[in-house]
Amino acid sequence: MVLKHLGLICLLLILQNAHAETYALKFATLMPTGTAWSKILDQWVEQVETRSQGRIKIKMYSGGIMGDEPDVLRKIRKGQLHGGLFTGYGMGRIFSSARVLEVPFLFKNTDESDYVREHLMPDIKQGFHDNGFELLGWPEVGFIHIFSKHKIESIADIRHSRIWLWQGDPLGEAFFAASDISPVPLSIIDVYAQLSASHSSIDTVYVSTFGAIALQWYSKLSYATKIPFTNAIGGLIVSNDFFDKLPADLQQILHATGERASTRIRQDARIQNQKSFALLEQNGIQFLWDWSDADLNELYAIRDRAAAYLERTGYISADFFSRARQLVNEYRAQHPKPQN
Repeated sequence: MVLKHLGLICLLLILQNAHAETYALKFATLMPTGTAWSKILDQWVEQVETRSQGRIKIKMYSGGIMGDEPDVLRKIRKGQLHGGLFTGYGMGRIFSSARVLEVPFLFKNTDESDYVREHLMPDIKQGFHDNGFELLGWPEVGFIHIFSKHKIESIADIRHSRIWLWQGDPLGEAFFAASDISPVPLSIIDVYAQLSASHSSIDTVYVSTFGAIALQWYSKLSYATKIPFTNAIGGLIVSNDFFDKLPADLQQILHATGERASTRIRQDARIQNQKSFALLEQNGIQFLWDWSDADLNELYAIRDRAAAYLERTGYISADFFSRARQLVNEYRAQHPKPQN
């Protein structure tokens, strides 16, 4: 009798799963296939599909085949895609105040940025939700360096460069304006081709060390700065239109797996960027212009002018700036430098 009941229960579960509604999640990223981060995304896809028992199926579009991040966002808003792995550039088009974490020269290390991010995260998540998106996790691109075909050892050297600007990026525009630098706006999709061209419109770019390798930009460049200009953020995001249609258990699966995958990418990014620094040196990239060589007053003045412009234009709210600065000072007070 017990076996009969167990058999009936199993049959009911099979029938229930057979009729369970399935959801197709179309997801895009600029990250090329075969990289460490794309492999983490592949594992995320597998986890979601396994834990949801196939009720969520993810179609991954990698390597920028769906276009630059603004293209992906347009397709999400039209319902052609449902989510993506974005850098701060794309995230700023959803909730721009989150990019307070990318203000140049605001943080001295990742411990400081982690501290500020953790305290601001509830409001950042709410900001994305209010603008139509669910923030599943917070991966990280990492520290951004200037790479060039010629030596960069000062802000003046950048002024004499044909430096790329990710077309339509307000934070990049604010930084270059504050530095009195005239950049060349291009889609990220066009950068490699321009670096390869015999009459290139650009000779200088900004990217993480890992990104320089993953995107193959390093093969067209010779020099890089030791000074990182910012710690670039990232986000694993799906639209509310898609997320809100999911049953609660599937929403929980996306949140739990998305947070875990994003944490792994963030941790791996820090490791890979360090390894990539050494690998780039082995491949002939010369890293110049360290903090000890820089005019810190000049760099901080640029930071403050860029921040003031972003605050004045409303791209980053005055409240977020105020809280970020307060949290940085709070962290530094709790972790003073050891005295020699």
